[in-house]
Amino acid sequence: MTRKKKNNTRVRLENDGMVFSTQPGWTAMEESDDSSNSAATGKQLLYVSLNRKQRAGKPVTLVEGYSGDAMKLLLLGKELKTTCGVGGAVKEGCVLIQGDQRKKVIATLEGMGHQVKIKGG
Repeated sequence: MTRKKKNNTRVRLENDGMVFSTQPGWTAMEESDDSSNSAATGKQLLYVSLNRKQRAGKPVTLVEGYSGDAMKLLLLGKELKTTCGVGGAVKEGCVLIQGDQRKKVIATLEGMGHQVKIKGG
């Protein structure tokens, strides 16, 4: 016997307007393209440092000082991890990159238009 596979795929456009809320009288707010904020444009001062604390002596490159959308911070972390070719994470508003990758991180951030300062020695 042959079984037919169900096609459970649904085509969704990015802005199809699907929103669900259980609150009566709730209306969705439109996203505003407010590019007057310096954090939104990506031109901000970021601090890069090397940290070994609470990591069994293994070095981790930290990028701190990002003020903006959490999703943009995740994308920034992904871009830095891809550029350096290592793993890492985004925790508590900081991007953690495994290893001593300060030179690559600084070059990447300056290429994106951020101002970068090095913390520590």
